[in-house]
Amino acid sequence: MNTLTPLQATARFTPTIARILATVSIAFVVTQLDVTIVNIALPSIGNQLHAPVASLQWIVDAYTLAFAVLMLSAGVLGDRYGARRLFSAGLALFALASLACGLAPNAPALVAARAVQGAAAAAMLPNSLALLNRSCGHHPHLRARAVGLWTASGAVSIAAGPVLGGLLIAAFGWRSIFLVNLPICALGLLATFAWVPNEREETSRRRTSGTVGIDVPGQCAAIVALTAFTGAVIESQPLGGGSPWIVGALAAAMLACIVFVVIEMRSKAPMVPLSLLRDATISAAVVFGVCVNLAYYGTVFVLSLYLQRAHGETPLTAGLAFLPLTGGFLVSNVVSGWVVARRGPRFPMMLGAAIGALGYGLLHTARADSSYAALVVPFLLIPAGMGLAVPAMTTAILASVEPHRAGTASAVLNTARQAGGAVGVAAFGALASGTGTQAVVTGLQASAAISAALLIAGMLASILVHPEGHARGELAGAPARHGAHEPQGR
Repeated sequence: MNTLTPLQATARFTPTIARILATVSIAFVVTQLDVTIVNIALPSIGNQLHAPVASLQWIVDAYTLAFAVLMLSAGVLGDRYGARRLFSAGLALFALASLACGLAPNAPALVAARAVQGAAAAAMLPNSLALLNRSCGHHPHLRARAVGLWTASGAVSIAAGPVLGGLLIAAFGWRSIFLVNLPICALGLLATFAWVPNEREETSRRRTSGTVGIDVPGQCAAIVALTAFTGAVIESQPLGGGSPWIVGALAAAMLACIVFVVIEMRSKAPMVPLSLLRDATISAAVVFGVCVNLAYYGTVFVLSLYLQRAHGETPLTAGLAFLPLTGGFLVSNVVSGWVVARRGPRFPMMLGAAIGALGYGLLHTARADSSYAALVVPFLLIPAGMGLAVPAMTTAILASVEPHRAGTASAVLNTARQAGGAVGVAAFGALASGTGTQAVVTGLQASAAISAALLIAGMLASILVHPEGHARGELAGAPARHGAHEPQGR
């Protein structure tokens, strides 16, 4: 077990750090809330807008896809033009897109508005991490604690999404789940302008030096690859796996992947810097993040259908059924920051993955007539494991890069995570898209089994994570690279 150095022992949260943490957490809450809050509304949206399961998958994945494919460019833009600027622009756009979602007259309009929401979320998430990292002076011990609290806010909002969604739908209808974002975004913007310092000097120097740029060809190839693959998975059920459209989409996805790799190898400003992925800790954390998000996003999508179509729950009672997930995330995320600061990221990642895998394994036994009591234990174990592991994963990424690449590195991680989530919704939704109650039950059982296997794979990948978070021992007390103790607000 690591012991704290005198430097770590004297590190404390200042009022400035606390205010910036609160501000970036507001944005993280709203972006993560919209990942899951829509799930509980899907049956209501489908009934009112006459949307089949494939359209419901697009309503979820339009957000997640745009979130995933644009996050890398948003991280680079934040590194170049200022994280605060991109962060606040994302908040404003998210509010406008949420209004469009709430007023959507049909499913295609809702899908389009959700895509804009995803683009705005992409601008916020990597830059919120960069702002938080800078506010801590890149100090590893403070960063571990701050990231744990930041991740707790997002994880609780993910888990609380179905609960809040059920309450809002019961009181005001499904459109309210999008309109509730407007006051949250307004609060976030006010806090950003009031509490988050600008970084004019630093961003001006980077624009002049030309050290970062936008990889437009790589961005386009990534959009084609992920969208074509996800679309093929979603539409494989209604069109059939042998459909020319499905075969063509899969071929386009494969070709775009090859083109993307070639572009990244030759680009002077690659969208995914290969130097980052050569770091074993970063590569392992990215794989871990894909496994966790693919399992969770896909399973929550199917669980929402299961509770309402197999159990016959109303949106309100189905939302309340997710309450154990909220409590599990809240406790385990806070504990994670404490454990990472003392044991490094590898231990909580491995332990969290094992706990989550056990939870999914128990969920695999669910039947159409299973009592809610039988679901409570997996509903507690899954968030307990994820909440312990995800902050550690994020800390491992930030501890492995120079401070000025924090936005890009966090964007690489979160792009992979959101891509995994999009594929999870598409794949698991396809498993549960047949007719009748049994199709949903069978889909949930298959999804839970696959998720348990994914968490085990993530646990094995986490073995490659450096036990102290960085080869140079940042979490053990060695100075972070390139200004670990630079003044705040740079």
